[in-house]
Amino acid sequence: MSLITDMTRRKSVEVMQQETGERSGLRRVLGLWQLTAIGLGGIIGVGIFVLTGTVAATQAGPAVVLSFLLAGIASGAAALCYAEFSGLIPVSGSAYTYGYAVLGEFVGWIIGWDLLLEYALIAAVVAVGWSGYVQALLEAAGLSLPAWAQGAYGSAPGRLFNLPAVVISLAITALLAMRMQWGARFNTAIVAIKIAAAAAIVIAGVAYVKPERWHPFMPFGMHGVVTGAAVVFFAVFGYDMLTTAAEESRHPQRDLPRAVLLSLGIAMVLYFAICLVLTGIVPYTTLDTPAPVASAFTAIGLPQVMVAISLASICGITSVIFANLLAGARIWFALSRDGLLPGWFAKVHPRWHTPHRTTLLLGAVTAAASGLFPLGELAKLVNIGVLCAFIVICTAVAVLRWRHPEMVRPFRTPMVPLIPLVGVGFSCWLIWGLPSITYWRFGLWLLVGLLVYFAYGRHHSRLHADSHTVASVRDSAIRD
Repeated sequence: MSLITDMTRRKSVEVMQQETGERSGLRRVLGLWQLTAIGLGGIIGVGIFVLTGTVAATQAGPAVVLSFLLAGIASGAAALCYAEFSGLIPVSGSAYTYGYAVLGEFVGWIIGWDLLLEYALIAAVVAVGWSGYVQALLEAAGLSLPAWAQGAYGSAPGRLFNLPAVVISLAITALLAMRMQWGARFNTAIVAIKIAAAAAIVIAGVAYVKPERWHPFMPFGMHGVVTGAAVVFFAVFGYDMLTTAAEESRHPQRDLPRAVLLSLGIAMVLYFAICLVLTGIVPYTTLDTPAPVASAFTAIGLPQVMVAISLASICGITSVIFANLLAGARIWFALSRDGLLPGWFAKVHPRWHTPHRTTLLLGAVTAAASGLFPLGELAKLVNIGVLCAFIVICTAVAVLRWRHPEMVRPFRTPMVPLIPLVGVGFSCWLIWGLPSITYWRFGLWLLVGLLVYFAYGRHHSRLHADSHTVASVRDSAIRD
């Protein structure tokens, strides 16, 4: 069989739909709101308490709300494409599975390999951020960790190991490995806390809003609004993570598309509200601080809101770690089940009904990375990773709609191919603006992925084995 044939082989959507009910032994325990909470956990993190202020101060002014609107439209285009695929192919793997089904094995492998790095890096970097917030609260209470346990070697004098980051990484890993419903309930609870805290911030600030602070509304011009949109775009994705849990959803074809759109919609409403309140209670020029929301409420004489902000930040970061570890483990599980990585990783625990091996290994890697390395620069890799996934998803929706327009779709992306083209175009534009070092690091990771695919995945793929079985049967019939 030729190399090109191997790289372009596809498992049809129809076959995946037939196998959905037979697959893997994962337990279907997730309802609509638990799926939505996973999506919100991935979308709403530190960004809602940081980017809203810093972008207002340095790029958009009060028009930061328009920056979020533009970013939301671009992200919404990809969300609509994810919604169509999540209802059509309710199988673990998200963008990897969708790309495999429509664009072929090689494209599927590349995006799956890309997402493995993305989710692991986000979880590690965010665990380091979680550690910072917890240590700040401890210091406010007059407590502190030993210097060696406060951060990775090189991050500050005397530091050797980021103990809090390791602890939270391993704790979330244990939750995900044992029982999905326990982890889902925990995640739903902390997402509810952070949304309630964000709403409380809006309610507390409304009485202090002065509309005259919104003038001039666009001090940096339209260019500043667009530049701001490029920055805040990375605060308005994360719904893709919930689609990796398709095989653990009770009603995937109905609930997955709804959860994708609900999570993005709720997040955007909160972003808009906080943008308007924040720029209305203090001058936007004062918001260029590491904690703009906290500093704004301190400036208007409401330091007690600081407690809500700190708790919301910690809850928000915890749910981001949960969503990324869940998504990464299931991408790894899907790659292994399809034979592109060793099948040992695709075993499901007989009692817990979770992909425990991939979950524990990914959690261990995340804990080690967050404990031992300062990961600020590596975090830039997640930008290019998710944008590549968006390009694949949007392209695949347009291709499948052209190839099989008659296919029954529980949810249909409107205005195809316009909506997918918006998603592809905006993603390409943002990739173009990334620093050159990001391309080098991403290229190195892809090079490793190519070596793994051609040395192992191409020859062990389940589709490769199936094609040889068919050929063997055909040859036997011809001889007979």
